[in-house]
Amino acid sequence: MNSLAKRLWTLDTSWHYLNHGSFGACPREVLKAQDSCRARMERQAIQFMDEELPGGLRKAADALGKTIGAAGRDLVFVDNATAGANAVLASFPWKRGDRCLLGSHAYPAVRFAAERLAARRGFKVVYARVPSRVRGPRDIVDVYAQALAPRTRLVVTDHIAAPSALVFPVKDIARLAKAAGARVLVDGAHAPGQISLDVAALGVDYYTGNLHKWLFAPKGSAFLWARRAVQDGLVPVITSNNAGQGYLKEFEWTGTKDPSPFLCAPAGLAFHRKLGGRALMERNRALAWAGAVIVAGRTGLAIPAPREMYASLVPLVLPKRLGSGPKAAAKVHKALQARRVEVPVFPIGSELFLRLSAQAYNELADYAALARALKNIL
Repeated sequence: MNSLAKRLWTLDTSWHYLNHGSFGACPREVLKAQDSCRARMERQAIQFMDEELPGGLRKAADALGKTIGAAGRDLVFVDNATAGANAVLASFPWKRGDRCLLGSHAYPAVRFAAERLAARRGFKVVYARVPSRVRGPRDIVDVYAQALAPRTRLVVTDHIAAPSALVFPVKDIARLAKAAGARVLVDGAHAPGQISLDVAALGVDYYTGNLHKWLFAPKGSAFLWARRAVQDGLVPVITSNNAGQGYLKEFEWTGTKDPSPFLCAPAGLAFHRKLGGRALMERNRALAWAGAVIVAGRTGLAIPAPREMYASLVPLVLPKRLGSGPKAAAKVHKALQARRVEVPVFPIGSELFLRLSAQAYNELADYAALARALKNIL
């Protein structure tokens, strides 16, 4: 890692850390802001919760809205994108026989939530079978088009898929869904801060995304956006004392918790801007691709899609002789960790995908180290 890692983050620089995508890395100055926020809360908790918190959440939402292309009044904070997706799925007015269409690259927690609700509420979960190897956005749009059927009420799509790292053509998928009379939920867990966003212009109904990954907020900070026409009846999965008071008030209070990750989201946004904002995203995208090319060139591994399909996460396909499934993925991951390289390995179908990432603290030497580690275990 480069000199920024030690100066701006608390990262252990003895590692080659190529997994910003899983949990992010909160910068020192944002952690300092969070410490200050927590100190105010502990000095006078009643005053903090009753007086500072409500207005602070709205100010934070307004600041976030300017970054992601949304009105603050349409944004609420949730602990993570999974919580946002669960809220939409559980609040949706399902009828027996309805269909919920997900992509096959959907995050497991979102998939499990949909299937559990379907068993209780009598709707059906179906999947658009997105290939792991694509030639371009059209390949993804086509499988959604083929999977749309009568009584599809909700289409759920990733913006950047967690295991495959593919950037999905959300606008095109939304147009298809709308033509079929379905609403659209975007799981944007990895998108904010990795790619530029204009949420209100996507043509979707709901969008949830994490702030603690690529926008440098403290862990446990995410948002849910809903088009104004669908906010009525949208409630958090936890019912608390603000029940029945409307979209903003219900999400504002879901019980006693530490709200500092939400209130310090603007500090993360400011840090992102300080490092360049859009220029940082472009730099990370270029570095991730260059790093993947280095690894592919030195190991013979394949990058499964063209450059246009990726942002700051790029996968490589591991050879079949390393096995398949979760156990094989964990074995490769542990072997890389033993060489002080942190990078996730995912089973996708019958293959294993290694997913590298790029952030401001990374440099080309990190990817060269990954290539050396891989050559020792391939």
